[in-house]
This record gives sequence, structure tokens and C-alpha cells, in this order.
Amino acid sequence: MSKEKYNRSNVYEYAKRWAYLRNPKYYNYDSIGGDCTNFISQCIYAGFNEMNYDKSNGWYYINGNNKSPSWTGVEFLYNFLVNNKDKGPVGKETTIDKLNVGDVVQLNLNGNRFSHSLIVVQSSKSIYNTLVATHTFDTFGKKVSDYNYYSYRCIHIEI
Repeated sequence: MSKEKYNRSNVYEYAKRWAYLRNPKYYNYDSIGGDCTNFISQCIYAGFNEMNYDKSNGWYYINGNNKSPSWTGVEFLYNFLVNNKDKGPVGKETTIDKLNVGDVVQLNLNGNRFSHSLIVVQSSKSIYNTLVATHTFDTFGKKVSDYNYYSYRCIHIEI
């Protein structure tokens, strides 16, 4: 697979289009825990256009009741991306200065666990100028530094 398989401009356009709306093709999880990682998975899918239907370790969405835990769960998405050796996107944990549009930032909001996912819509060398989009707390173009968090981690989508 070539690294060009991930279309970052498609990710950006999708995030811009749907940051404050809900795509009717996908279930809205706002009322049952939050929609952030669902939205981030949609953005990644807009740029990658391939799911992994492995029932144990995959990343896929068929409908609101038939999807992988990694499609909507913060920790599950992280584990899928950094450990995926099969179909679908592959990620690598990195530092914020290595992120590009379409990469992922996850926040530990409460000091216990990572619980919020963001998609990068403008990259920079620091948290003060890297801009993101997300659902649950709907936003497009918010600085990572404007969030209150204990820690963050960055995932670069490689393919």
C-alpha cells in the first residue's frame, strides 16, 4: 500500500461539512456517551475509504447496532490504529509537531483515561496552533490548547 492512499483533503472537507451537523448515514451517539470517536472514524473513513470487518480486531460501521468497538470507542480506536496489520488505516503514536491534517489527537480529560477524540484540520508544531474538529462538543478549527485536559496523545495515520 502506498502512503498516498489516505486522502487528507477528503478528511478536511468531511470534517468541515459535518462538524456541526450529523451525517444521516451514521447513528448519533451524543445521548449515549458521546459522538466524538464516531465522527473521527467517519472523517478517517472519508480519507481512507476502506474498513476492516474483522469481528475481533476490526474497524467498521454497518449501522448503529453493528459496528466495531474501535469505530466509537476512544481506547479501541487508538488500539486499532497503532496495532492494525491488516485492512484499514494504520497509525503510529507520535508528537504533535509530526501531525498532519487527518491525524488524530486524543485527550485525557479527567486524569484517569483518554476519553475524547479530535481530528486535525490544520497542523502546526505546537498545541497552540494545531486546529481540530470533533463532535460531542461540536467544533471546527479549535486549538488543542483551548481544551482542559490532563494529557494528550497524537496518532499519525500512515496509510
